[in-house]
Amino acid sequence: MPFEGQRILPAAKSMKQFEAIIEGPYTYGVMLETHIAQLQSMMERARRYEKNILLHADLVQGLKNDEYAAEYLCQHIRPAGLISTRASIIQKAKQKGITAIQRVFLLDTHALEKSYQLLAKTQPDYIEVLPGVIPHIIAEVSERTGIPIIAGGLIRTPEEVELALGVGAAAVTTSNADLIKYFKKSLT
Repeated sequence: MPFEGQRILPAAKSMKQFEAIIEGPYTYGVMLETHIAQLQSMMERARRYEKNILLHADLVQGLKNDEYAAEYLCQHIRPAGLISTRASIIQKAKQKGITAIQRVFLLDTHALEKSYQLLAKTQPDYIEVLPGVIPHIIAEVSERTGIPIIAGGLIRTPEEVELALGVGAAAVTTSNADLIKYFKKSLT
């Protein structure tokens, strides 16, 4: 089962949120925004707590988001996975044996079709679909690509989480503290 059965992947935008993830019951978490100088100590701390951190490579401050940055992240930081909108980062993560999560923003039909072209090229391990509140699109992307979906963005209620999961999402990413707390109950 993906992510050890976690339905929610708590996402951190700050060190305080990161600390809450690694000290809590979730095995997997997402680090959205951080500074390059914090990465090594963050990942060492996460490993001590036996946590798997998925790192959003595009949002690491002080690091260009290209294949060289991805190589550095894979070889020296070694997160459980890399999330990116960039094909070169996804391909490098796959090459280095790191879980590759292609983030796609589905703004309109044109963006959806462009995303299908990109996904056919990169063949990521997972697709993070944003916004994640469009159930029929989650189902369509899952069916058309055959790649597991993570829903994210604008999901605000437990019912919206359940709906995304019900149409085929493997998990939902969220930085919403209330949702993280609500779904924590199912882990303890």
